[in-house]
Formats: sequence, C-alpha cells, structure tokens
Amino acid sequence: MAMLDLQPPKSRGVKKWSCGERQVVVNMPSPVRVIVVGAGSRGGTYSDYASIHPERMQVVGIADPRSFARSKLQKCHKVADENTFDDWSCVAEREKFADAVFICTPDRLHKDPAVALAKKGYHILLEKPMAVTLEDCREIAEACIQSGVILTVCHVLRYDPVISKIKTLIDSGVVGDVIHIQHFSVVGFYHFAHSFVRGNWRNEAESSFALLAKSCHDLDLIHHWAGGRRCIKVSSFGSLSHFRKENKPPGAANRCLDCSVESNCPYSAKKIYLDRVKEGWVRWPVSVICSSSVPDIESVTEALKTGPYGRCVYECDNDVCSNQVVNMEFEGGLTASFTMVAFTEEIGERKTSICGSRGELSYNGKEISVFDFLTQTSTKHTVHKNVPGDFYLGPHGVADYHLVDAFISAVASEDPLLIQSGPKETLASHRLVFEAERARLEDRVVFCETDHD
Repeated sequence: MAMLDLQPPKSRGVKKWSCGERQVVVNMPSPVRVIVVGAGSRGGTYSDYASIHPERMQVVGIADPRSFARSKLQKCHKVADENTFDDWSCVAEREKFADAVFICTPDRLHKDPAVALAKKGYHILLEKPMAVTLEDCREIAEACIQSGVILTVCHVLRYDPVISKIKTLIDSGVVGDVIHIQHFSVVGFYHFAHSFVRGNWRNEAESSFALLAKSCHDLDLIHHWAGGRRCIKVSSFGSLSHFRKENKPPGAANRCLDCSVESNCPYSAKKIYLDRVKEGWVRWPVSVICSSSVPDIESVTEALKTGPYGRCVYECDNDVCSNQVVNMEFEGGLTASFTMVAFTEEIGERKTSICGSRGELSYNGKEISVFDFLTQTSTKHTVHKNVPGDFYLGPHGVADYHLVDAFISAVASEDPLLIQSGPKETLASHRLVFEAERARLEDRVVFCETDHD
C-alpha cells in the first residue's frame, strides 16, 4: 500500500467520534484540507462541515464549470482564486495541494476524476453511486486500493445513528439468526417529480437507472445487515408508472405557469417551487432550480418559464422506474425484499422489518422496536440524532454530518477502519444493484457473480 501523503500534523487535542455504538478517540492533526469537485447541492452540503468545524476541515479548492455555483462556494469558504477551477482536470494537473477531495459531480462524471485524483494521492469522498457501470466501479475501487488512499462512497444511511443502531442490535443477537429482511423506501410524490421526472436523474442515458441513483444505499443496507453472507440470486420487477404522455390531463399546457388545470395537479411546479419561495423557503428543492442566481420570486418564476423544472410532468423526457421491487436470497437461506415507490406522502423515509429466530425488529422511520419471542414483550429503542449547524434540515442531514465527520476523522488519523464500508464492500453492494437491474430488464432470476467471476 502506498504511503499516505499528509502534511505533518500539528497537535491540537483529541476528537471523540461515535462509530455506531463505539466511541473512538482520534488524535486530530491540523485541519484536513479538502477540494470540492462539484459545487452543487451535495458538494455544498458536505462542505458545510468546514463552516461548523474549521479546526477540523478547511476547503482549499473548488472545481465546477458553473460560475455562480463555484463563486458561491468560493466566497463561503474564502478559497483563493488560484485554487478555483472550471474543470476538475485542472486539479489533477496541479501539484497535490490538499489531503482529500469531495467528488460531487453528476453520476456519469464520477469515474474519471475519482481515478485520476486517487492516483494523485488524494483521499476520496465520492457521492453515490460510485459510477454508472460495474466496470467503472471496479476501476475506481482498484485505483484507490493501489494508490493507498481512503475511499468513502456516500452511502449516507449507514451513518444515520438509528440505522447504525439496527446493525448493533442485529449483531447483539436480540433477534437471533436473521431469517428475512423487508425494507421499504418511500420517495415522496413531489420529490420524485422534482428529481426523477423533471430533474437530473429523470433519464437513464443522461444519469443512471433509478435503482442505482436512488436506492443503491438501500441495497447496501440490506447487504450490510446480511452480515457478510453473499447474495446468490436476485429477481426484480418495476416500471415507469403515471408520468407518461398518455396520462396528460385534457387542456393541460406544456408548462405549469401556462396551464389552465394546474390548480388540480399535485405535481404542479407552481406548488412545489413558487409557492414555497413565496413563503420564504429557499432550500431544497427550490435552491436546485436556480443554477445561476439566488432563489427568489423573480428567479424562480423565470426558471419555471424557461427551465426544465417548469415542465408538465406528462411532457418530460423521463424514463426511469417510479416503482420497483427486488427479491434476494443470500447464503444460508436468508431472504430479503426491497420496495421503492414514488407515490407516497412521506419524503425519503425508510421502513424496515427484520425477522429472526428469536424476535422481530421493526423500524418505522423514527424509532426501533424489538419484539422478543420468548418473553413476548416489545422494547423500544430511541437514538439521539441532534447535529450542529443546518445539517438537520436536509432529507438525510443527520447522516450527512456523521458521514463527513467519519471521513475527516479517518483521513486525519490515517485510519480507514473509521469508514463504515471500504472499497471492496462498497463494490459488492453496487454489484448487487447492477444484477438486480439486469434481472428486471431480462425478466428472469439472475444468479449473482462472486468476486472472482
């Protein structure tokens, strides 16, 4: 393994970091220097950590082709002009001037910067999914392993304190041997319309298929909860429902602001964006649609008149699944099922049942309950979820905070064990996603590859 290329540390005490139920004491060096590649919603969110903990992390470089996004993040973190770029390749051409990079580019633009910057010796925090093909995922993992750098793919759910508690309870044996896992991801009706009908992940050719873009960290959780047992076969069914041209209401216009029946449409862009900004809300999803200005009534109105987010949901070029199920069988007979559906009231929640030989664990998106078969009693488990700053405002903001905290701790202490999934485990769960989608497309049961196939 290559030597880790960090500046000599300056002692400034210790940092106590919680990894699941463990508390890890990390000797902290001077701030970990980070370059943000992709200054959009995710890059901005992850880099907020530096504003909360400037003694632990410092943003020293930014690369993004969009001048407004780049300048906004540069101003926030006081990044020098010579360290701001309109292309990530400029970072790769420079001498190494930071410890790590946050790669938050669109899905199809993950592989090239990840491989190139890993080879330069940068530790990598990579937005999920790793890449849009299994071959590219393998190349990223191999580049990081060969270069001796830490790779953290943003499977943020692993870092949610409640989700971490589920794994702790499984490992403690409270449900006995795990027999079946049932996991349910509710996307939310307007979230799906925003991201997967009008937005960046609407079209597979431009981004990736829905199971990879939206649910790769759900299958990663199932893989994690299976406790090292390999998935041996998988089937999947799903399709794009409702958001099709044939379902466009009579009299509907091509844009919501011009539509005479908009008031009767739950997916109205006016309701999702303009009404929110009129009430003072300028965070997600409103912040996403104004790529070159601060969101306000005027800029949001203009975006809905001319941009993709003002289109009728029945007149978009979307083709990704709105509902999908995945059925899996793991070694030892463990079975699992996963469901993703767009048409829900709740936004981004997960609900889980884990059935074991001695009990059943249930998670309703807020708290965990374990029913013991022997005593026939239920025990509720609650977990402290407060985090500093504005992280808690995001759909999985608590997990975002703990993800970045773990990555910074791992880089600062040169200890990849502080990361909850390394390159090999992350690659294995991504492989499961690709095989599930192949099962759906080929309408058959797919027998899963091994690491050596």
